[in-house]
Amino acid sequence: MIDSVMLWNEPNNRSHWDFGLDPDWSQFARMIKLSSDAVRAERPRLLQVAGGISPIDAHFIRNLDAQGVLAKLDVVAVHGFPLDWNHWQLHEWPGKLAEIRAVTSLPLWVTEVGVSSFGAEEVQALGLRRSAELLSGKVDRIHWYSLLDLPKAWPATTRHREAEGSSYYRHFYMGLIREDGTPKQALEPFSERAQSLGICQWFHFEDPRLDMAVRWLKELGVRHLRTGLSWADSYRPGWEAWFDRQMKALEPFEVTVTFCFTPEERGIAPHHTSPPKHAEEFAEFCQRMVRRYA
Repeated sequence: MIDSVMLWNEPNNRSHWDFGLDPDWSQFARMIKLSSDAVRAERPRLLQVAGGISPIDAHFIRNLDAQGVLAKLDVVAVHGFPLDWNHWQLHEWPGKLAEIRAVTSLPLWVTEVGVSSFGAEEVQALGLRRSAELLSGKVDRIHWYSLLDLPKAWPATTRHREAEGSSYYRHFYMGLIREDGTPKQALEPFSERAQSLGICQWFHFEDPRLDMAVRWLKELGVRHLRTGLSWADSYRPGWEAWFDRQMKALEPFEVTVTFCFTPEERGIAPHHTSPPKHAEEFAEFCQRMVRRYA
């Protein structure tokens, strides 16, 4: 069942929000406030989570607070990948959490934390164990990113793709399960912590991996799952059948569903990172999805 909604994903990351078109995030702030009100009107008690930030940036949270965004929401979320993408080290996790707690009193979730097996599976297994030690009991919810490797024939959602070098290719090695469906070394230490860690797993439109993912999640005993419903995908033919199938399959879990990604025809610029021309349209999408699935 849906127990919470996240409004957008990594808004302070150019791969998810074009802040060249919104330098002070005022358009983003207005969109989230409208969306929060729309969701609240539909389901007043449903937890609302601020889009998980990456990088972890207290100034960004302070900006959202000053624009009245945090007053609408119930939870603040952060994402961290110190062994792959962030310019800080794994042992700094407590300090990063403290930076955010210093600027907001809202509960704090880590909605994406992960380590790739790009260099070696042993590194991923070690990183999982140490991340769990540093985070368990320190935040209200943790989602490990992710369950499944991204198939190498698919694109990763980044801004410059292959031009990013090894940073891009690490996206394909974040799973606990290889593309061929076999487990990696890190699956065993995760299985020992599945109820306290949870999983973040994104599904592509009509993703053929959905049923396999659900089987693994059940086998591991995962309770908390974070995933997404793409506003952009809702403009594809057959979107209702796919959304219905995905959300029906995920009913056994306590789901945080993330709403994000601008349809090309609805953005100021024709790209999924663009602020929408009309923020009310994203709010209406969020409300429809909550009405349909929550």
